[in-house]
Amino acid sequence: MRETALLSTALGEPGSGRVRYGAAMALYRDGTLSAEQLEVYRVASAHDRTDPALLLKDNGLPLPATPAPAVEDVLWSLVDEADYYLSTLSGPGIAEVRNGLTRQREARFKALETLVNAVVVEHLAPAIAALSKTHFALSAAIAAASSHLPWVTYDLYNRKEIGETFATSHAFCSILGEAGPLQTADFDFGLFLIAPHVLYRDHCHEAPELYAPLTGPHGWRFRPNTPLVVKQAHEPVWNEPNRPHLTKVGFTPFLAFYCWTRDNDKPARVLPASDWAELEAMRL
Repeated sequence: MRETALLSTALGEPGSGRVRYGAAMALYRDGTLSAEQLEVYRVASAHDRTDPALLLKDNGLPLPATPAPAVEDVLWSLVDEADYYLSTLSGPGIAEVRNGLTRQREARFKALETLVNAVVVEHLAPAIAALSKTHFALSAAIAAASSHLPWVTYDLYNRKEIGETFATSHAFCSILGEAGPLQTADFDFGLFLIAPHVLYRDHCHEAPELYAPLTGPHGWRFRPNTPLVVKQAHEPVWNEPNRPHLTKVGFTPFLAFYCWTRDNDKPARVLPASDWAELEAMRL
């Protein structure tokens, strides 16, 4: 059950003490926790860095039984963390995506086959490590869910147009969507990963799109053959339908939440530019 997973919410994350106490109350009502164990979580809730496990030990009380959570609960915990993360950001598209996440709460879970993806194997861990320095619970939720997600490399671009390097150096996974384990129609929310220094060439698509970068800095532009703008982690980018955009990855792997809020069946297309060779050689 999801409450069991929430008992392990990372120490130090703002509000994590209250999250653990709320989960403990639910487990107490179910008869999983004793009144004495619940009191420990109540006391610990006042300080986000206080470890209830240490207080339980000091009081001679057993740790709660924490069986491995169901895959569905792990995924919904990630959605919860993502929604909370988005609530800390501001800018166009944030409210639209969060409203979409709320509407998808009845999405049906479907266990999917997951395949090993070389880009994920090499680059997800360093991206999560960079994120964990500031967002403990979110990085832990991504790490817990990553092996249950259908990571793939997008293969609908013409390789001569998108470039061989990008074609083999990125991966993405739908969490909520037609191709995701939490299934819903015409809404796609997931994670996007690109290896360091890679150029994602100018392109556009009909779907409105939010990027919420979890790492940085990276370079962006929104019209071919114009200078890059460097953005830090946690600076969201909202692309209206058919808005050109390009991403140049920095030294840290690019990890972001993405969301296509509608028109998911319309493919992306590459927009020609004359400076790709220069940008691909660039180091931010």
